Amino acid sequence: MTTAFLAKYRGPMVLGVSLVAPVTVAAVLAAFRGSFVNTAAALVLVAVVVAVAVTGSRVAGYLASISAAIWFDFFLTRPYEHFAISHRADVETTLSLLVVGVIVTELAARSHHHARVSSEESEFVAMLRDLTDLASRPVPISEVIASTSTSLTQLLHLRSCRFETVIEGHPLARLLADGTVSHVGFEWPADSLGIPGPEAEILTEWRGLALGRFILTPTPGWPVSVERRIVAVAMAGVAAATLNVARRVA
Repeated sequence: MTTAFLAKYRGPMVLGVSLVAPVTVAAVLAAFRGSFVNTAAALVLVAVVVAVAVTGSRVAGYLASISAAIWFDFFLTRPYEHFAISHRADVETTLSLLVVGVIVTELAARSHHHARVSSEESEFVAMLRDLTDLASRPVPISEVIASTSTSLTQLLHLRSCRFETVIEGHPLARLLADGTVSHVGFEWPADSLGIPGPEAEILTEWRGLALGRFILTPTPGWPVSVERRIVAVAMAGVAAATLNVARRVA
């Protein structure tokens, strides 16, 4: 089983495990239900939910929580092998199992989000550092522009990106310094709808003087976070500084 295969089918596989693992564990515990209390079995099922939530998505954690509660009821509460509960204590334990599973899933999902954000921030810093290092060396301005275009394409999930020295033609949606996308006079919700097309722009400005612009061809409907947009404008700022130096030298 290759790494590519695992990457492609990891999501569906975890969803399958979220449904199968609780019923399997509950069925095994049913063989020993006369030798331990139900709360102990509930804790084992919580551990299963935790394992799914940590390795999978929020949806997988929710499914595992619901599955664990259902099969705990079926296999480990009286009357056995029926979806019914005759004792109040078992009702409370089942509900507690479900609630704890949901809470654990939310905590795991937030942890995944923070880890992803931290990883992205490190990537952004590295991209800006590499571009700044390139711009500080005695290289042709075309190389800095090309590197900026490549970085913008990767950062904003663009289909293409090009640089123009002349700003003319019909108005385009524009990425501003604070990450806002201005489109036909309104703030465009790029977080959910992506950058509007067919083309958008980032001006390369140096102290209020426009030295050109990057023309962006976005991927339709691909959400782009405000953090990515702010970094993109900062990259264009590095290119603008380089263009200004080249203009003064010339």
